[in-house]
Amino acid sequence: MNDKYMEALAQYNLTTGSVRKGRSGWICETSIGTVLLKEYRGTLKRLEFENQVLGQVNRENLVRVDDYIRTAAGELISLGEDGTRYILKHWFTDPECNLKDCREILEAVKQIARLHKSLCQIPRQEEWNLGSIVLESLEKEMERHNQELKRARNYIRNKKKKTEFERCMTNSYDMFYQQAREAREGMAALGQDGQTVLHLCHGNLDHHHILLGDGYAALIEFNKMHLGIQMTDLYHFMRKVMEKHEWDQKLGEQMLSSYDKVLPLKPRDRQYLYYLFLYPEKYWKQVNFYYNARKTWIPARNMEKIQTLEAQTDARKKFLAILR
Repeated sequence: MNDKYMEALAQYNLTTGSVRKGRSGWICETSIGTVLLKEYRGTLKRLEFENQVLGQVNRENLVRVDDYIRTAAGELISLGEDGTRYILKHWFTDPECNLKDCREILEAVKQIARLHKSLCQIPRQEEWNLGSIVLESLEKEMERHNQELKRARNYIRNKKKKTEFERCMTNSYDMFYQQAREAREGMAALGQDGQTVLHLCHGNLDHHHILLGDGYAALIEFNKMHLGIQMTDLYHFMRKVMEKHEWDQKLGEQMLSSYDKVLPLKPRDRQYLYYLFLYPEKYWKQVNFYYNARKTWIPARNMEKIQTLEAQTDARKKFLAILR
């Protein structure tokens, strides 16, 4: 390993054994166990926020998380000899959740509920009022995406000669835009009744961030953690699963039940999930990619994704029905 990284590691109270690259950093076997050293480009205030929360989650002992390790001088950031800033955190080498294995999927959902239960115990603090912690509301996010959908549609309308992808996109536009508008209106209604309570969320929870070990699970990478609606975490994980399993209604019900056994789902939670799943997020992503790229040629895979969304419409509707 290059000496500049050794300089950063030398600032911690540990003895280093083997070192290998991984997870955008260096996975090190040390006298205190497996750790991950990686560059850090964020603010110290953001890092202190994550450290405070993850420390409390560890004390709750409901789930394992990749909390930070301070230097011998008590700092969260160490410096390489070239001035590069590094962080060090406890790490896990267990495999990611396998989305083909229903048992692992249900175990992962249970761990999401355990994480949410732990995060709910942490009261909001004034010093958390950072741009990266308090994000725009779900209603505003959906409205912004809807405007992007309309801009792309208008752009294509003004084109005299349309590509195959553009024809595919416009053929399904009305159906997906209607879903997008209904979802935004429903989310707006939820936000206007004065009952919205924000809790800490992981912010980027998918199978890559849920590691399943022997008798335990670890949730990792909390750099997108923020105050929001915790159902967004559950939605992001479940949507990946449902898409891969062609919106299997039985599996969807099992995931909801697995979560509910740890942290009971309230009627309001199911409403949030309904509008999140109703919003055609994957369609928006394809359209937004096209519009921002402004390419005359779009990979066939992108068109296939829209066609798959269309083919799964009925199965998706059946799943949505169990959330009402």
